[in-house]
Amino acid sequence: MKTILIFLFIAPLAISARAEKDYSSLDPAAPPETKSRFAMLDDVQILANGLLQLGHGLKDFVHKTKGQMNDIFQKLNIFDKSFYELSLQTSEIKEEEEQLRQTTARLQINNEEIKNLSQEMNSKIEYLIQNKIQLQEKVWGLEDKVTKLAVIQPAMQETNEISSLKAFVEQQDSHIKQLLKIVEDQHAQLDRQHNQIMELEDKLNHIELQEITENSFIVDQTEPEVIPFPVHNSTAAMYKFDGAAPDCTALYNSGIRSSGIYTIKPNGSEAFDVYCETKFGSSWTVIQNRVDGSLDFNQTWDNYEHGFGDLNEEFWLGLNKTYSITKQGDYILRIELQDWKDNKRYIEYAFSLGSPETGYTLQLSRISGNIPNALPEQTELRFSTADRDTDIANNFNCPENYLGGWWHSECEETNLNGKYVTPRSRGRLERRKGLYWKPKKGRYYLLKSTKIMIHPTDLKSFD
Repeated sequence: MKTILIFLFIAPLAISARAEKDYSSLDPAAPPETKSRFAMLDDVQILANGLLQLGHGLKDFVHKTKGQMNDIFQKLNIFDKSFYELSLQTSEIKEEEEQLRQTTARLQINNEEIKNLSQEMNSKIEYLIQNKIQLQEKVWGLEDKVTKLAVIQPAMQETNEISSLKAFVEQQDSHIKQLLKIVEDQHAQLDRQHNQIMELEDKLNHIELQEITENSFIVDQTEPEVIPFPVHNSTAAMYKFDGAAPDCTALYNSGIRSSGIYTIKPNGSEAFDVYCETKFGSSWTVIQNRVDGSLDFNQTWDNYEHGFGDLNEEFWLGLNKTYSITKQGDYILRIELQDWKDNKRYIEYAFSLGSPETGYTLQLSRISGNIPNALPEQTELRFSTADRDTDIANNFNCPENYLGGWWHSECEETNLNGKYVTPRSRGRLERRKGLYWKPKKGRYYLLKSTKIMIHPTDLKSFD
């Protein structure tokens, strides 16, 4: 740009010099021709220098433009390659989904066939049972006759008839037992088919969720401010129990039937506040609640031991408080999950929680649920945080690399205290850091909300 301005400044000077030359040629009193010639050479030289600078400026501009165009072409090539790879991944997911749909359809057809066969078997069993009853009545009648004829010495023909009838009845009994065993096998097969269908439906739901979110980019979220525990919402209702209620179930049995914040005092422990949730004809003590990601769960060991958060919103009750409750007897651990399509699942365990000296060791044994298990059973799991990794057998610090304190045994398993992320995940590494449920064999279930509750094992009925 500067070169062009110089050229525009020099050009009028050259034109002016040329005009002066023409004017001097017409003037008789003008100086000699030699002086004008030198003036013209100077003007031409100035003009040549200006044109040379303009040429260099244009050359630099052309080189710079070429460099910018090369950068643009490289970026376009990278974009095309990334788009092609994403298209391939989408195609693979769609193919896998179609295979799962076909498998589910075949299993459903087999399920219907087995049901029909089971109904036929039940009908035959009913028919055989009726025949058995009739035959038993005949046998009893014949036995009465035998008793009456014992005194008179029964005829050989009647004795043979009784023996044949007894043999026939025994044969029918054996046949009925065989049929009952076949029916039991069919029922067991039906149960297995039903479980397989449930697992496939869960996989299909997860694949549909992934198809929506696989090619999106996550928006970085700012870390929410930690709320000291306990801090309660001023609008929330607070309840006090007159007496030493050891847990929420005791409060319910005393007549308090509403969900809310109450004060309990386990045996041998100080009193503290908990959130009690009423359901299934009893009250459960909630030890963890996550609903919207408003609370950062990447906390220190001390915070996880004593608790953090707001009992009306997101919170972690605290390992020490939970241990003071569960050491009073046998308890059930219930985990309720909700994914980003608002599908709800649950799973329940019989469990034991160790003392602080054991690192709050957790042992689980699955009782029931409608989602595949994702936590190790019959294994001692020690609680770990980023600043205190108690898993000495694993050199990879799971809480530090995957965020949030948890009972880790392998770094790729379930973490219900992980970072709260939306479904717009940037890939496998980001998903591992998130709030998810990961069965040993299966995909990641990215979760929208979680709730962990405990209840004594004397619960009469529950979902």
